[in-house]
Amino acid sequence: MTIKTDDFKGLWLYFLVAYAFSWAFWIPSALAAHGTNLPAGLADFLASPLNPAAFGPLFSAFLLTLLREGGKGVLQLLKRGVDFRFEKTWLFAILLLPLVLFGGSVLASVLAGVRAVELSVVSNPSFALIAFFVILFTAGPLQEEFGWRGYALPRLQSRYNALTSSVILGFFWWLWHLPAVFIPGRFMADNLVVFLSLGVVISLTSVLFTWIYNNTNGSVLAAILTHTSMNWSMWLAMPSMKMDLPTSGFMIAFLAIAVLIIVRIWGAAHLSPEQK
Repeated sequence: MTIKTDDFKGLWLYFLVAYAFSWAFWIPSALAAHGTNLPAGLADFLASPLNPAAFGPLFSAFLLTLLREGGKGVLQLLKRGVDFRFEKTWLFAILLLPLVLFGGSVLASVLAGVRAVELSVVSNPSFALIAFFVILFTAGPLQEEFGWRGYALPRLQSRYNALTSSVILGFFWWLWHLPAVFIPGRFMADNLVVFLSLGVVISLTSVLFTWIYNNTNGSVLAAILTHTSMNWSMWLAMPSMKMDLPTSGFMIAFLAIAVLIIVRIWGAAHLSPEQK
């Protein structure tokens, strides 16, 4: 897709709208969780699965696309969410690499004796398979990837190289989750120390996502599936979805090795052999 200079200059507005939408729902929810009295109906709504906070990135992407490009632009963005026109060999990276990196890092922490074994999910394969699709539609991938990779990443890459763009986007992707830290059960980090360590994890993960995105012709569908595979892999290995510092340390190590290999082979400029 072609990005104009004005599109990059307006990128700050994308992040502002995405944060404002999500935090407008997450912050009251966090306050209610810590004793602030809210109207009963509002408190129940914010605590329910109907809370739309996670849709901030999607909402911002489609709103700004509609305002700047009209219905045609919205349709094009939607089409990228079902774009399967990439080499199907990339499905191995999309579906298996997150399992190796994220599932493997949790397994390593178990083997190192820093966290307990959690087998409740892997002992029920049919439930685990259904959960993949539940995660896709309700646990972040669909709500976020039209924004992070579909809207923000191409605009960042119009100004910076792929590696720098990934780190910048990773920072905003990570910080966006901040209010959720204070909502019990909402995010895998329930304290600021672990949340800080996840900043490194998410920044490295962002490089992995850019690598896949750039090698699948900018397919938002590929990003959605990668995000789903990532969340699913972590959930398989730790159903409680509670992160700790040792486990995040293993994730950083696994991801750092993968990123170093990717940058070495594909190059930091584009993370793509066709453009290296």
